Amino acid sequence: MAKLTVVPTPVGNLEDMTLRAIRVLKEVDLILAEDTRTTGILLKHFDIQNRMQSHHKFNEHKSVEQIALRIKGGENIALVSDAGTPAISDPGFMLVRECVRQGIAVECLPGATAFVPALVTSGLPNDKFCFEGFLPQKKGRQTRLQELVVEPRTMIFYESPYRLVKTLGQFMEYMGADRQVSVSREISKLYEETVRGTLEEVIAHFQLNEPKGEIVIILAGLKEKKDKPVENY
Repeated sequence: MAKLTVVPTPVGNLEDMTLRAIRVLKEVDLILAEDTRTTGILLKHFDIQNRMQSHHKFNEHKSVEQIALRIKGGENIALVSDAGTPAISDPGFMLVRECVRQGIAVECLPGATAFVPALVTSGLPNDKFCFEGFLPQKKGRQTRLQELVVEPRTMIFYESPYRLVKTLGQFMEYMGADRQVSVSREISKLYEETVRGTLEEVIAHFQLNEPKGEIVIILAGLKEKKDKPVENY
């Protein structure tokens, strides 16, 4: 039975590509790519000669039904994004949802995603966490920040290097200068870096050192206030 296979691709180092992912991309009938130019470089590196079709956030809502019909007709299709696991702050969710709705088999291969290395290396609690992705840019941003003030779990955000200092400043405004944070950039690339400390300290670092590359922010949750000990009389 034909199916949709969601295939993670490296977020930096091409050696992070799995053998299984290479095999699947060679065997499927069609590869859906967020940017065919970016994916073309990846396919050339691994000598994968296969057909590609553009599938990005601007055309996703128009093409999901057609793609689902093709899978129902017997085509095995793979979905990739520019980097990491599709549908995690990237196109893919709408297609996966449509396939599930129509009873089409969906398989997601294990593989690269940016937030897991950033979370593990942050040193912040990772037994419980919430993934926020990109915060709303305008409408709903302040409301979401207010809601997150009392979030007890470690929080994960994606951010542009151009907005990093501004976003960290908003976190400090809402959550306090002493809240712990870890910022990872260029994960799995040559200039990978993680900066840890309080919001105040990390903001100061990036005000002096202009951030570059893909950014993952790991922000500590609100600590529970311990009850005061009961005095014996």
